[in-house]
Amino acid sequence: MTRTLATIVITLGDPAGIGPEVVAKTLRDPRLPGGFRFKVLGTKSGKGVRPGKPSRAAARLALKSLEEAARGCLEGRFAAMVTGPVHKESLARISPDFSGQTEFLARACGLPDSAAVMVLTDPKLTVALCTHHCSLREAVKKLTARRIVEVAKITRDFLKQRGIAKPRLAFAAVNPHMGEGGLFGDEDFRIVQPARETLRGENIALIHAPADTIFHDAVQKKAFDAVICAYHDQGLIPFKLVAFQTGVNLTLGLPIIRTSPDHGTAFEIAGQGRADHRSMLAAVQLACRLVRAKAKGN
Repeated sequence: MTRTLATIVITLGDPAGIGPEVVAKTLRDPRLPGGFRFKVLGTKSGKGVRPGKPSRAAARLALKSLEEAARGCLEGRFAAMVTGPVHKESLARISPDFSGQTEFLARACGLPDSAAVMVLTDPKLTVALCTHHCSLREAVKKLTARRIVEVAKITRDFLKQRGIAKPRLAFAAVNPHMGEGGLFGDEDFRIVQPARETLRGENIALIHAPADTIFHDAVQKKAFDAVICAYHDQGLIPFKLVAFQTGVNLTLGLPIIRTSPDHGTAFEIAGQGRADHRSMLAAVQLACRLVRAKAKGN
């Protein structure tokens, strides 16, 4: 009997960006995992689409492929989805409530935005975010002990799936010097400490350390397997510093598998053949590993 291969769907993202190029290069790369089918959604050309020029036409094509990929995953036709980079501003013009692919996918699954956990991962560093695409002021308002606990548990389960038996988790302090006893804010003892106590009651250790040193310890000393961050740039700045070309954006907490390269549309080099596809390749490789692990029941 011929075994049916699992299908990984790949969206081109915004066709005016580098998505079409990095997808094409990835599919030609000999390091592409075997034992899978790959289906590409989207088109790199069309009326009103020009390389390097964001437009409503390009945004509509990106949104259409994203919707189809999500629908196919939910229906079981696709085992996982890998999404190319999109231009949020363009998409917000045609879909006002669009704030990011992570949030879009949560809603597509019939879940609130907060169900999705945005994780950036690479052999050098893994970070998980408690809040996603919002202002810093809003991120601090959204941060709760319950959210920290949720993200820590989801991140721990992901690391176990990756083969780490006892994941070492840390939380990057919200304020400078962890608030310096309340001198620079009270979030670290008012919100973070109760979360740590809840996790400790479930035998999950969460180290709490100043954000200005925690990433050095995670990367240089290999002291932690993942760092939980309060807001987007707190995690993305150090992550992109050490893994810009090879990092993967992973969405956890949803009933579907979704990965993405950790970069944007790069309109400034679109259509020039200069785009580095290593992050897209890493995203496809991780999606395939997660599909295999799910099939094994891990």
